Amino acid sequence: MAKPSADDGELRRACTAAIEDPHQKIVMAIRVAKSHGILGKSSKLGRQMAKPRVLALSMQSKGQRTTAFLHVLKYSTGGVLEPAKLYKLKYLSKVEVLTNDPSGCTFTLGFDNLRSQSVAPPQWTMRNIDDRNRLLLRILNTCKDVLGRLPKVVGIDVVEMALWAKENTPTAPAQSKVRDGVPVASAVSETELKVNVEKELVSQAEEEDMEALLGTYVIGVGEAEAFSERLKRELQALEAANVHAILESEPLMDGVMQGLESATNCVDDMDEWLNIFNVKLRHMREDIESIESRNNKLVMQSVNNKSLIEELDKLLEGLNVPPEYASSLTGGSFDEARMLQNVEACEWLTGALRGLEAPNLDPAYANMRAVKEKRAELEKLKTTFVRRASEFLRNYFASLVDFMISDKSYFSQRGQLKRPDHADLRYKCRTYARLLQHLKSLDKNCLGPLRKAYCSSLNLLLRREAREFANELRASTKASRNPTVWLEGSTGSGQNVNATDTSTVSDAYAKMLTIFIPLLVDESSFFAHFMCFEVPTLVPPGGVVNGNKPEYDDDDDLGIMDIDDNDSKSGKNSAELAALNESLQDLLDGIQEDFYAVVDWAYKIDPLRCISMHGITERYLSGQKADAAGFVRLLLGDLEARISMQFGRFVDEACHQIERNERNVRQVGVLSYIPRFATLATRMEQYIQGQSRDLVDQAYTKFVSIMFATLEKIAQTDPKYADIFLLENYAAFQNSLYDLANIVPTLAKFYHQASEAYEQACTRHISMIIYYQFERLFQFHRRIEDLMFTVAPEEIPFQLGLSKMDLRKMLKSSLSGVDKSIAAMYKKLQKNLTSEELLPSLWDKCKKEFVDKYESFAQLVAKIYPNENIPSVTEMRELLASM
Repeated sequence: MAKPSADDGELRRACTAAIEDPHQKIVMAIRVAKSHGILGKSSKLGRQMAKPRVLALSMQSKGQRTTAFLHVLKYSTGGVLEPAKLYKLKYLSKVEVLTNDPSGCTFTLGFDNLRSQSVAPPQWTMRNIDDRNRLLLRILNTCKDVLGRLPKVVGIDVVEMALWAKENTPTAPAQSKVRDGVPVASAVSETELKVNVEKELVSQAEEEDMEALLGTYVIGVGEAEAFSERLKRELQALEAANVHAILESEPLMDGVMQGLESATNCVDDMDEWLNIFNVKLRHMREDIESIESRNNKLVMQSVNNKSLIEELDKLLEGLNVPPEYASSLTGGSFDEARMLQNVEACEWLTGALRGLEAPNLDPAYANMRAVKEKRAELEKLKTTFVRRASEFLRNYFASLVDFMISDKSYFSQRGQLKRPDHADLRYKCRTYARLLQHLKSLDKNCLGPLRKAYCSSLNLLLRREAREFANELRASTKASRNPTVWLEGSTGSGQNVNATDTSTVSDAYAKMLTIFIPLLVDESSFFAHFMCFEVPTLVPPGGVVNGNKPEYDDDDDLGIMDIDDNDSKSGKNSAELAALNESLQDLLDGIQEDFYAVVDWAYKIDPLRCISMHGITERYLSGQKADAAGFVRLLLGDLEARISMQFGRFVDEACHQIERNERNVRQVGVLSYIPRFATLATRMEQYIQGQSRDLVDQAYTKFVSIMFATLEKIAQTDPKYADIFLLENYAAFQNSLYDLANIVPTLAKFYHQASEAYEQACTRHISMIIYYQFERLFQFHRRIEDLMFTVAPEEIPFQLGLSKMDLRKMLKSSLSGVDKSIAAMYKKLQKNLTSEELLPSLWDKCKKEFVDKYESFAQLVAKIYPNENIPSVTEMRELLASM
């Protein structure tokens, strides 16, 4: 049923019942139509989708605080109101009347606490403008009273709202209205129409002012033609007044023009005077600038002259040769007491020459006559000093060495080995180390002759010391000479077993190396630093060479700076290293002959001592890692080659002794060099030291290869007894080398090779004995086996010579008295065997081989002749076991 008004008491009561909150008082309830528009777009579809709703404005008071709510209620299916939405008016930020609705009855309410601002707010449509104004006015008044502020109003004039409120302020009596043909009582109450002045949107004074303002513009506005005529008349009067004013001001303008002309003349005169003054000032400025320029030049010239005088003073000071330095450079003594003055003079001369070179001297001074003359004078001083110092040092080196050579106490003498001691020599040479360094900086070419002179002098001393030491070392070493014939067939077998101890020989060689190798390394290192070679250090300061400390201290005692590591990577360093090795060749050349003499002497006493000497040499050779000790490494390499050559001579001679056996008369039994080689190998193993294993293994390989080859050749001279000869000798080789083969891999390889050859010889010899005694039996066996490749087994008994009768005849002739045949086979095996200890093992092999062959024969007979009876394998095995 339709309601007579959009807002009435019955609707408020229904809303109060729907809200069910006694603390909230409904102050206004009004029916509206709800629709949705698209955000940012106007839509007329909202009218078609309008839904009836009721907007109720309620108030809730809590003490001094009042809260206003806006309820949205909807009708349920039974027409009963129920809550749909609830808004708090304190979040109301915008009231907008939509302009796309011509009636002006549609508006939106914007709340700033809505979660999604991207969704368009609902559009509320009232029945008429009065209902819209009544609701909006109540909302605005409530916001002003409760919140103290007004939301933003868009799309409606506030003044219009105020006028509407004023017109609808008086209380209207209740009257009936006809709406839709049905009389409806008015729902407007007196309470709602009371609007106080304090609650109006526009005050009374503001309203009167606006009316007065509007009244002024209403006058005559409705009579357009009269108003237009009035404006034309006023414009003409204004133009006339302006022309009149201009005409009245002409005398005044003439006076002003005259004044301006007079002022212009004065300004022209002033400009002319200023131009004159400007010209005079410009001339004065030019004169002042000229004066300042000349003054600046004079000041600059004064400063330059002062600096030039100071620079010339410095140049003259550098060009001046102090008299004490001049006397030292030209004619001073080189005694040890004067060396400090000589070194200081060298340092000054070096600095003076360096100061006259391009990097340290301004190029402008290079062509000055005084500089050229002074450079020539300094070069002359340098040449004189270098010549004098070089001549002195050459004579000094020679005199030092001559003095030491003339004194026999420096060398080994009969009954006394003397260790070379060069400490005093190096101490005296070290006095001139700084001098040599300065000579190198002055003239590098002067070092070449000095190095040669030093090497030549010291070479004589080193060779003399080595020769005297080697002679006395050989003379003082007592050792019996061992024979060099180890494997000769004609010598007694016990000769080498009782060989004398010759360890003193290798000890003497080791002593020679222990004394002289560190000495030579020390001399090489001292020479490299003393003669200013730019190479890395040979031995680190405080280092050890093969367990021996160097005899001289580190580089600082020489007064020479350590060489930078980066220099060792340059090509210059490589050239220096080559020059150093060449000088070391001159320094130590010839000393190797005395080492060779010791090696040859030791070889003559005991050739096997070459093994020990080879290991000793290899140990020293592996310890020489310094680049500057190149000659020492070469010396050790030559000694190692010499030792290897001498040992090779011994090995070759022993091989010739082995080969001479094949030219002798028929050989029987074990050859003599088989057990002697075992003795020789045992002795060689005792002499192995360090890296000499390869040398010994090569000798083993050569020995055994010749032994086996000679053995085969001797066996071929008598084929009848070849297998007996071979198996006896290979067995002897295994027996004599069994212990050594377990610890020496090379001998183990030859041990296995001899074992294989022994097995082959045994097999051949045993097969020969078996076939000799049972020839017909195994020939019959072989013929059957050959026919089985071409003839079926059942047809073989019908072949010529293989019938059953032939089988019986063969068995009767071969196996009748088989025990006698076996005994004869044992006697034949025993007859030609010289090594009785081999007989049991050979007889066991023979019995096993015979049983295997007979078992194969029995199986073949059972297959070809199934009805024939022959002695079983078991019977034959028992017969052999009983013998």
